[in-house]
Amino acid sequence: MTTHPQRRQTLAEAFEARFGTPPELWCRAPGRVDLMGSHTDYNLGAVLTLPIGRDTWIAASPNHTRSVRLHSLNLHTDASFDLDTADRNADQPWINYIHGVAEELKAEGLPLVGFDGVIHSTVPLSSGLSSSAALECAAATVFEALGGWHLEPLQKALLCQRAENRFVGVNCGILDQFTSTMGQDGCALLLDCRDLSGQPVAIAHGLSIVICDTRSKRELAGTEYGERRAQCEAGARLLGASALREVTPEQFAAREHELPAMVAKRCRFIIGEHARVYALATALANGDREAIRQLTAASFDGACHLYEIAAPAMHSMMAAMLAAPGVIGARQAGAGFGGCMIALVESASVDDFAAAVRTHYAAATGTEPEIYPVTAAAGAGLI
Repeated sequence: MTTHPQRRQTLAEAFEARFGTPPELWCRAPGRVDLMGSHTDYNLGAVLTLPIGRDTWIAASPNHTRSVRLHSLNLHTDASFDLDTADRNADQPWINYIHGVAEELKAEGLPLVGFDGVIHSTVPLSSGLSSSAALECAAATVFEALGGWHLEPLQKALLCQRAENRFVGVNCGILDQFTSTMGQDGCALLLDCRDLSGQPVAIAHGLSIVICDTRSKRELAGTEYGERRAQCEAGARLLGASALREVTPEQFAAREHELPAMVAKRCRFIIGEHARVYALATALANGDREAIRQLTAASFDGACHLYEIAAPAMHSMMAAMLAAPGVIGARQAGAGFGGCMIALVESASVDDFAAAVRTHYAAATGTEPEIYPVTAAAGAGLI
């Protein structure tokens, strides 16, 4: 399914095989990668984020019932739920992302229509590229189209975030859903998580963004993510701020000694990372290679030693990326703990870079990585 026509035909054939008719509509929503801003979103800071061409598609038709019946081509499985119940599915947890969206839309008083759907995603699962947000935002777009009402992109993002917080049980910030609904072709987004504003950021000619997937899966519903968030919130309270975003590096340096050692480490990373977001936005627009190198290196160093979200596979991938031809800078992506990483690479060297990283990483780990360039994509909508 490497091209849109092939992908569309495959989904249409799968839909007709299961439900007996062709699908009536098609929706998509992109994944995303953060170029800078690990864990700054729930601290109400800024994130430099990129909606990517890897996306989730849903082919759907109304089924004139109160049920949503779905088949995942990625997982080779079926699942369903009733629009009039709020029971979570422990056996097929992936459908809870869609059911949660339905619950939030119902809470807004929006009429929902039962539908049949086939899902296919090119966003790798559990890799840090927001496969869950892409699924949520694509599902919300299906409900919107079939229900005959309209959501503004930001409203859709907030509803999908609430679905993941309340129904799925992951206390995520707004980053993933905002990027998936608000994306623009050809631009990164500078997201301010305090006022939920976003502005496009140009990427200078000659720079390419390459995803380097360690193929070491992440799971965010566990304790590590929640612990980091709680430590940041504790630090903000002790510093007299409502969120760490309000604390400047100078203010933190003057009062760091007042914090418990572990809380201080977490806060130091977030406050420095927030400043790096704005610096990288400028560096990308200007094509400032040296600034890109320094900023990405500082981000990964902080992720390892201050926020402690690195995993062995990430260290192996970092070594492979930094040794490859054409690399400008590299860092973690998403929440860490495995998953994907990113490199900024000279566009003329992308193929050589990818080949070298594959060889180096496979030799070091015994695992074949996935390496691919990505470009900025539009936000969720009908195909």
